[in-house]
Amino acid sequence: MNDITATTLPDTDEPSRPDHVPFWIALKLWFKLGFIGFGGPAAQISLMHRELVEQRRWISERRFLHALNYCMLLPGPEGQQLATYMGWLMHKTKGGIAAGVLFVLPSLFFLITLSWLYIAYGHVPLVAGLFYGIKPAITAVVVHAVHRIGSRALKNGWMWAIAAASFVAIFAMNVPFPVIVATAALAGFLGGRYMPAKFTVGGAHKQADKSYGPALIDDDTPTPAHAQFRWPKLIKILLVGAVLWCVPMAILTLKLGWDHTLTQMGWFFTKAALLTFGGAYAVLPYIYQGAISHYNWLTPTQMIDGLALGEANPGPLIMVVAFVGFVGAYVQSVFGPDLQFVAGSTAAVLVTWFTFLPSFIFILAGGPLVESTHGNLKFTAPLTGITAAVVGVILNLAVFFAYHVLWPTGFAGSFDWIAACMAIVAAIALVRYKRNVIHVIAASAVIGLLLKTLIL
Repeated sequence: MNDITATTLPDTDEPSRPDHVPFWIALKLWFKLGFIGFGGPAAQISLMHRELVEQRRWISERRFLHALNYCMLLPGPEGQQLATYMGWLMHKTKGGIAAGVLFVLPSLFFLITLSWLYIAYGHVPLVAGLFYGIKPAITAVVVHAVHRIGSRALKNGWMWAIAAASFVAIFAMNVPFPVIVATAALAGFLGGRYMPAKFTVGGAHKQADKSYGPALIDDDTPTPAHAQFRWPKLIKILLVGAVLWCVPMAILTLKLGWDHTLTQMGWFFTKAALLTFGGAYAVLPYIYQGAISHYNWLTPTQMIDGLALGEANPGPLIMVVAFVGFVGAYVQSVFGPDLQFVAGSTAAVLVTWFTFLPSFIFILAGGPLVESTHGNLKFTAPLTGITAAVVGVILNLAVFFAYHVLWPTGFAGSFDWIAACMAIVAAIALVRYKRNVIHVIAASAVIGLLLKTLIL
């Protein structure tokens, strides 16, 4: 079946149904979204809703939200996955790949550039002043994430208990993040079986009946042939995905060895991609456990600075992995001291590939299964348990960031009261007054620069 087309409805008071959308027109939109998608997943999803549902009417409200519900259940960046889903639904596999790649590509180039500037000029007083103000704001951003996800996920005592247990496990016992996720999934599975009412409080978006006029892909538009489930097609996509993962991993292993930094980055970020239930903030504790504590690719301060760059960048927040890859390979000079930029750029591209490849496979393989999986308690209850556990894990991340920002030289050193006040003000702006994250970070950066220049 060809790409989605629709006949124009007779003239009525309502606007007519949009005509067929050429592939190149859709490409322009995906490219545009890749450049203006600031503010995290909520802002990116809102932006896509405005463009696709309200203004262009390429898809109906109900079908947009149905796709979003599926993406919210998957590990990985839901904004990028939703763009991939929309592109796939409209223009088959090529549309999905184009939408997903263009949603990420601008932020990859921006982050490589910013990472190099950070490494090269991070100790210049001007840049140091900016980051002095940014770090307390990032601590507040993580606290805000705890509040935002917790208010959605912790709807009863069982959810609170799972969140508390996950915090104790990672904070006091240093339990690996994958173990926490697996345990929470098991708790959710058992809870969904024996206490289903307690485990139906996930964060999926409710369907809405609001209409913006006839859409190209409307509520009653038949499922296109390419979106109908077929076992041979599912197996083909899974096999292609496996090859696309195995080939670069095999090349890295054979050429560089299993213990080489780039090979370990590919393996580590593949695991990270499969554990990002709850968004980027959920996987950051796993990244800092590995990248800082285990592999020593970067320092805690660099991790906080990288998150600041990720927040100020368009595209998915999980693109902070490109910063981790760049800094780790650059500092370790994996290609020698004369090729540090090449090493960093190569690592940034590699970790982006291994981080986002699973998302494409999930959408292209799982899209036709959406109708049969969405709303199935056996499928959603484990994810409800994981989401609750994620709250405790992110709280641990907030404590981790606060420690390194407020006691920069450790508990034996002095407490940074100015940074504490800035973090509190930023948290109030985010939680109480719901200010834009980018605006809060920018204001904090300016304040930090002024403080370092004029006072400190």
